[in-house]
Parts: sequence; C-alpha cells; structure tokens
Amino acid sequence: GAEDGAGGTAAEHERILREIESTDTACIGPTLRSVYDGEEHGRFMEKLEARIRNHDREIEKMCNFHYQGFVDSITELLKVRGEAQKLKNQVTDTNRKLQNEGKELILAMEELRQCRLQQRNISATVDKLTLCLPVLEMYSKLREQMKSKRHYPALKTLEHLEHTFLPQVSHYRFCKVMVDNIPRLREEIKELSMSDLKDFLESIRKHSDKIGETAMKQVGFGKEFSASSELEVKNTSPMSEQDSGILDVEDEDEEEEVPGAQDLVDFSPVYRCLHIYSVLGARETFESYYRKQRRKQARLVLQPPSNMHETLDGYRKYFNQIVGFFVVEDHILHTTQGLVNRAYIDELWEMALSKTIAALRTHSSYCSDPSLVLDLKNLIVLFADTLQGYGFPVNQLFDMLLEIQDQYSETLLKKWAGVFRTILDSDNYSPIPVSNEEAYRKIVGQFPFQDAELEKQPFPKKFPFSEFVPKVYSQIKEFIYACLKFSEDLHLSSTEVDDMIRKSTNLLLTRTLSNCLQNVIKRKNVGLTELVQIIINTTHLEKSCKFLEEFITNITNVLPETVHTTKLYGTTTFKDARHAAEEEIYTNLNQKIDQFLQLADYDWMAPEPGSRASDYLVDLIGFLRSTFAVFTHLPGKVAQTACMSACKHLSTSLLQLLLEAEVRQLTLGALHQFNLDVEECERKSPNLVLVLVLVLVLVLVVCWDSSWDGSVGFILGWICWIHPGMDLLDSS
Repeated sequence: GAEDGAGGTAAEHERILREIESTDTACIGPTLRSVYDGEEHGRFMEKLEARIRNHDREIEKMCNFHYQGFVDSITELLKVRGEAQKLKNQVTDTNRKLQNEGKELILAMEELRQCRLQQRNISATVDKLTLCLPVLEMYSKLREQMKSKRHYPALKTLEHLEHTFLPQVSHYRFCKVMVDNIPRLREEIKELSMSDLKDFLESIRKHSDKIGETAMKQVGFGKEFSASSELEVKNTSPMSEQDSGILDVEDEDEEEEVPGAQDLVDFSPVYRCLHIYSVLGARETFESYYRKQRRKQARLVLQPPSNMHETLDGYRKYFNQIVGFFVVEDHILHTTQGLVNRAYIDELWEMALSKTIAALRTHSSYCSDPSLVLDLKNLIVLFADTLQGYGFPVNQLFDMLLEIQDQYSETLLKKWAGVFRTILDSDNYSPIPVSNEEAYRKIVGQFPFQDAELEKQPFPKKFPFSEFVPKVYSQIKEFIYACLKFSEDLHLSSTEVDDMIRKSTNLLLTRTLSNCLQNVIKRKNVGLTELVQIIINTTHLEKSCKFLEEFITNITNVLPETVHTTKLYGTTTFKDARHAAEEEIYTNLNQKIDQFLQLADYDWMAPEPGSRASDYLVDLIGFLRSTFAVFTHLPGKVAQTACMSACKHLSTSLLQLLLEAEVRQLTLGALHQFNLDVEECERKSPNLVLVLVLVLVLVLVVCWDSSWDGSVGFILGWICWIHPGMDLLDSS
C-alpha cells in the first residue's frame, strides 16, 4: 500500500510540472498552491530541480550546436554596427539639412493652409450669399415697387419673398427681421393703396364734369350725324348734293374719336386696390368703403348750386357732373367683378332721378326766359338720351319735361304779352296805305287777306285794317313755331304735339291777346277812331282763325276732323274784344256828350228866350255828325246801335237838366230856349231820339196855356211825381 501511495504522488508532481511548463505565468498561482497544499512539496522541489537540470542540459546542447553560427552572426553584427553608425551620421546630417531647408517650406505650407482655409470660408460665404442675395434682391425690389407706388406688384413680390425665398435662409437674423416686417409691409401696402383710391375718388369727383361733358358730346354728335344723314337723303338738287358733300367733310371732322371715360380717367388705382384687398382677404371691406364714398359723392353731385337757374351753363355743369358720375360707375360695373352690381347702380340712379327731378322743378320755376327754358329742355333731352344709352331708365325725365312744357308755355305767354303790348302801343290805328304792288303783296304775304274790290282799286290804296293785324297774326304763327320747338325730341305722337300746340295757342288767344286788347280798349286816352279801328281789326283777325287752323294742321299733319283734336277759340277771343270795343264806343260817346252838356248854362229864370240854339248844343251836334261819319266803316248793326245809344243818352241827359234838384223854378222864356235847342237837335240830326224831352217840353208849355185849365191839376201832379218840389212860375 505504501508503494501505491508513492506512485500516485509522483504522477501528481509530474502533472503539475507539465502544467507549469505549458500554463501562462498569470495562471500558475493555483497550480503552485496545490503543491503547497499537499505534504510532498519537498519531493516536488526535487522533481522541479531535476527538471530544470534536464532543460539546462538541453539548452547547453542546443547552444553548443548553434554556437558557430551565433559567433558568425555577432561578427557580422559588429561589422554592421560601423556601417550603421555611418548611416546614422549621414541620416542625422541629412535630417539637419532637411530641417534647415524645410523651414521655408513649412512657412509656405502654413500660408497655403491659411489660404485654403480662407478659400473654404469664401466658398462657404459665396454659397450662403447665393442663397441670401435673391432674398435681398427681392426685398430691394419690394421697396422699389412701394416707392414707385406699384402696390399690387409689391404685394405679389412680398408673397414670393415670404413663401419661396425666406424659408431657405430662415436661420439668419436679418431674415427674422424681414419676417417680422412682413405684416407691417402688408399694412403699409394696404394703406398706400387706399390712399391711391382716395386720390382717385377725389380726382373723378373733380373730373366728373369733363367726363359727363364728353359723354353728352358723343350723344350730341350722334344726333347731329343722324340729322345730317337725313338731310343728305332728302336733298336731291345739284346744289343740295354739293352742300351735303360739305356736310360729309364736317362730319368726318366731327367723327374724330371722342375720348371715353377710360381715356379721361386712369382706373388702375381702383383695380389695384381691389386686387390688393382681395389678396389680403379684405374685399368686402373695400367694396363697402368704395360704395359708401361714392354714395357721399353722389349726394354732393346731386346738390345743385343755388344760382343754377340763372344761366344754361349752370344746368349744363349740373348735368355733366351727374352723367360723369354714372358713366364712371357704369365703367366700374363692366370692368370689375362685383365691386358694384346692378342693384347698387339702380339704387343710386333712383336716388339721383328723384333729386334731379326735384331740383329741376324748383330751379326751372324761377326761369322767365322762354329761350332759356327751351335750351334747358334740349339739355334735359340730351342728358336723358345720354344716360339711356348707358342703360338707365329715363321715362320720369320725359314725364317731367311735360311739366316744364306747361311752364314753357307760361313763359311764352308772358313774352308774347310784351310783344303784343308793344305792337298795340306802337300802332297808329289807321288803315295801312300801300303805294305799289310790292308793298301790297308784302302785306298779303304776312296776313291772309283777299278782297277783289280792293285789288281792282288803283294805287295808292288802303287796307281796311291797321298794321297790328299782320303783326299780331305773324306773332301768333311765331308762337306756334316756338311751341313746336319744345315738342321736338320728346318722343310724342303727332296727335299729342297737335294737342299741345292748340292748347297753348288757345291760351295765347283767350288770355294773353285778349287781355292786351282789353287793356288797349279800356285805356283812358283811347279815341273813338281807335276803337272803330280795333273793331275792324278784330273782325279781320276773327276771319283769319281758319287759316291758323290750317297752319297748325300743316305742321303737325293732324287733320282738324280728328276726334281728339282741340279747336281754336280765336273766334270767341276776337268777338269778345270787338264787343268790348263796341261797349267802349258807347261809353266814350256818352262821356263826350256829358262833357258837352257840362258846358250848358241855362238861365231858368230868363224872361225871354234867345234867338238861336245854345252854342254847346251846336258844337255837340257837330261832333256827333263827324263821329257818325266815322262809323260808316263799322258793321251796320254796330253803327246803328252806337247812334241809338248816343241819342238815347242825349235825350236822357237833356231831360235830366230839367229834373236837376237845383231847378226849382222855371220861366216860359227858359222853356222856349230849351225848346229851341231841342228843335235844333231834331233839325240837324233827325235820327236823334228826343221823344221824351219833347213830350216833357210840350207838357210844360201847355201848363201856361189857360185853355187847358181843366187838365192843370192832372199835369201838375204828373210833373211833381216826376220831380217832386219843382215850382212852376206864371209869367203873369
């Protein structure tokens, strides 16, 4: 058993030695530990020393085997050592030389390094600037556009800058400044464009007059061209053709392009501002502001100047401004999308129409000059036609013109009242003398008069009427022409024109001319000769009324037999004037008789009568005979009535002389003198009706005859009943 234990220990030691030889020195600790943990470490040491001696013997054997080679190698190494030293010295020397020579190169390389660094920085800077320069250029372009007031391009540039360029360089500080400025720039563009719009609104307010004038001229030229074309068609004679050629040349000159609203006004501020506000999302704000401002301007335009009625230019300027306003709005309507719409335009036009008509009613009422009223009518027609050409309804304007027509008629009547007064005041109320055929034909050309007997008479001869007859007749025709002028371009039918002319002419005859004739007839200083001539004149004017009817028919082409045709009342006018003249003759004669009777100076207490009739009565009878001679030109009934009226008034006045309150006593001599006067009247003028006076004289004479005593009581009672208080004196 002891031998088996010794054999196991030896094997263990052998194993440990092999592990020591083959194991890494770092891991040898556990192996050695196992040796010392055992009890045979002495033996292990012996084994270890034996193993070392074996290895030493092997190393010695190997060294002995390789020794000669090693010696040779050492010998070679020693030889190399000297060469190496030389090489070292050469390398050191070369290195020293190289270092000396490389200092300049190092400096150059340092410079090159710096240059490369700069180049790299420059390249990087160029790259960054390449990104930044478009931004800066775009910003510069933006400022330039704003400076030159190109606001809409500026807004587009700003959008490009914000959405395209700035995001590429957003990390730079200057970009942040730009980004922060964008809202302010937008607001600035908005304010500047609004400022331009305000300037535009102010400009069109000032230029509305010119715009309207141009638009109305265009319509006026169109009317003139149409009228000249009609004349050209109607003219057929060689001279007419030549004249129409001249018209063509004038038309060619007039047809030169008349500038429209778009030529007179730059509308770009409106378009720009509209686009800008649309882009900024504030279109509704812009539309509201524009319409509000234009409404204010409309109210200003529609406010007429206080002195507009004084001249036609006042009306023309007023109309020009209104037309200019709506021409601009019409242009805006058709060149923008929704800035204004038809409803807005119609609303403005309704307001304008009502205010314009009210202003015209007020101011035209102040006008007393028919020429101005006619010019105003033509201006209103041109105004209406111009706006109608732009699509505005103008029926109310033409209805209002019918109202102005009544006023025009009134101004015409006032004017013709002055004309008639001048004619009547300047007339000599004597038949018109003519000394030759030319003068005769001139009068007949002015007044429709035909008298075969007068034509047969030799020159010189006289028309039965005075100068105011042809003058009044001519002026009535002039009045009709003046009425016709107003009806032009009013789109009236021939029947309406005819009715208008006839009604106005009737007013002229029944009111104006009638009043003028009545005033002449009622004048204090009018004489019997003048009154007689007035009767003759009105008789001829009455006969001429049928020619006035024909004249109106010819110019209106409406036959008088038409159902609705108004008849002329001239016959009634002249009849009334003639009757007034007749009455004035009767009154005038009676006044003359009264003037002569005021000269009567009877001595009712005279004891004896005179030898002849009283002087006043002789003069009175002479006056009546000369006056009745003038009445030979009057119609028989008028002359007869005048004579009867004069005789009746004379007889009544003579009777009144006897019945005056102052005549309380009479003598037979006074009655005989009165009887002489009555007989003188009977002898010189048998037509004088003095029956009442003769009866009274007869009664008074009988009162002194004693053979009539039985009837004295009755006669005295009858006389006292006629004139109470009269005392009849007995000459005995």
